[in-house]
Amino acid sequence: MNNKKVLVAGATGYLGQYLVKELKRRGYWVRVLIRKETQKSMFQDVDDFFIGQITEPNSINGIAADIDWVFSSIGITRQKDGMTYMDVDYQGNANLLQEALKSQVEAFQYISALNGDQLRHLKIFEAKELFVDELKDSGLRYCIMRPNGFFSDMKDFLEMAKTGKVYLFGDGHLRLNPIHGEDLATICVDKMISGATEETVGGIDILTQNELAELALKAWHKPIKIIHLPDWTRRLAIWLARTFTSSKTYGPVEFFLTAMALDNIAKQYGTNRLEDFFNTEVEKMKEQ
Repeated sequence: MNNKKVLVAGATGYLGQYLVKELKRRGYWVRVLIRKETQKSMFQDVDDFFIGQITEPNSINGIAADIDWVFSSIGITRQKDGMTYMDVDYQGNANLLQEALKSQVEAFQYISALNGDQLRHLKIFEAKELFVDELKDSGLRYCIMRPNGFFSDMKDFLEMAKTGKVYLFGDGHLRLNPIHGEDLATICVDKMISGATEETVGGIDILTQNELAELALKAWHKPIKIIHLPDWTRRLAIWLARTFTSSKTYGPVEFFLTAMALDNIAKQYGTNRLEDFFNTEVEKMKEQ
């Protein structure tokens, strides 16, 4: 049994659930932040539940009491329910940090994203990186994790492939190495233990966008049909989204389309392969 007491915020999300499982597997005492009572059923063997809203400071008063380590994967991909990236990714985490400081926790890990520090002009990263700055200035021992895209994010390619065609911007030669949540959770805990301050994390396979599209089509047993769109169409789509929609709509569009025009390669970790994930997901989709 590890003697550290750990708080996981963002525990109900894709990565958060894997984090809780990994911490419990290693014998840590774990408290999770949930928004409502019914979310307790998502977890099997956590030690303590704290019900509160990360965006309402009064509701999380005392959340870090007796806690040694805080892990936060708090963040939203799409702005909804009137909540913006600034409300959640920045202010929600800032509220949590104040509680961590008040309770004098030993260390705080925050999961941002690959290249977030270089893409601050994007709404989603502006909020995340503002919090990164605050955490670094807080005096707490910090650990900033910068993962590549998750396997779950790659389902968009599977949805396209189901129709028999995958559309890509440019020539499809840009590369990425997405990571499975299970592998990422393992690395997050490892890095907290080792005292790392900042780390990029990607999966074991570095794939071009063309290779990724091929894997998605093969998972559906479709012939390889990839349509390459000229890059000006991507740039036009970003301009149109920014000009004619609110940040609630264009935030995720801008993020996705910008990421598609970059090599996104992080340090390679883990054992899970995207090909296996795609094959499993297709079987699940066929059963639905």
